[in-house]
Amino acid sequence: MIDPVLNIAPRDKAEILAQALPYIRKFHGKTIVIKYGGNAMTDPALQADFAEDVVLLKLVGMNPVVVHGGGPQIESALNKLGKKGQFIQGMRVTDAETMEVVEWVLAGEVQQDIVGLINQAGGKAVGLTGRDGALIRARKLKMADLNDPSIQHDVGQVGEIVEIDASVVKALQDDAFIPVVSPIGFGEQNESYNINADVVAGKLATKLKAEKLMLLTNIPGVLDQDKKLLTDLTPQQIDALFADGTISGGMLPKIEGALDAARNGVNSVHIIDGRVPHALLLEILTDQAFGTMIRAR
Repeated sequence: MIDPVLNIAPRDKAEILAQALPYIRKFHGKTIVIKYGGNAMTDPALQADFAEDVVLLKLVGMNPVVVHGGGPQIESALNKLGKKGQFIQGMRVTDAETMEVVEWVLAGEVQQDIVGLINQAGGKAVGLTGRDGALIRARKLKMADLNDPSIQHDVGQVGEIVEIDASVVKALQDDAFIPVVSPIGFGEQNESYNINADVVAGKLATKLKAEKLMLLTNIPGVLDQDKKLLTDLTPQQIDALFADGTISGGMLPKIEGALDAARNGVNSVHIIDGRVPHALLLEILTDQAFGTMIRAR
């Protein structure tokens, strides 16, 4: 198959670059936190596109920080051990054995794959977990039932964030590196916690005073009950979508993390389709709206 980019005339390429200039100027020196998950993580062509996008953002003066998931990879590893993944309200139930699998899949296999891809594309990526530089302090999550708050679900070693110390991330950014963060926190007794990657990305974006939080997913964005894309949402609209069940399952922590970031100083939060080649560049460097933008008010 012929790459359509190769067929663009030089003059048209120059025009495309010129149109990106205002966005490069606007976001120069700004932090962009990117939650990397879904098909973009498992399709080799999309993996390469993602790595190129991140490196380009760094080269034009932005500060990308990657927080990655790894649900399919964890599920595959659990299946090999004869374990079946269980979810409650979008959160993976994590017993001690599952936590071991989560750690070696996320902090080992997945993180190092992403670091390698970014380095191969010309960047300088560094992998981190919540332990590095005391980045993510956590405690056991007490999950209230959505329908009856008096009921609490025990989801094992799933954590909620107590504190984020982003100094190690800032130090790497300032030294031309691209941080790649695995969503694993640690507790007071040095125990490990599995934390939802969307939540980590949202809290880290808030702590870094990020210009944008980008959440790559497997759908075009937030869809209404007729499967139409909602391009612009406020907290009031999101509350209504929670109430009528339009937002449910794995979208719950994603939207909650996005909304929390928007309310706490992140200028814009975007849920975008990671199945679109170069989705990051299209969202950041063009005036074309991709996915759903969530704003504080």
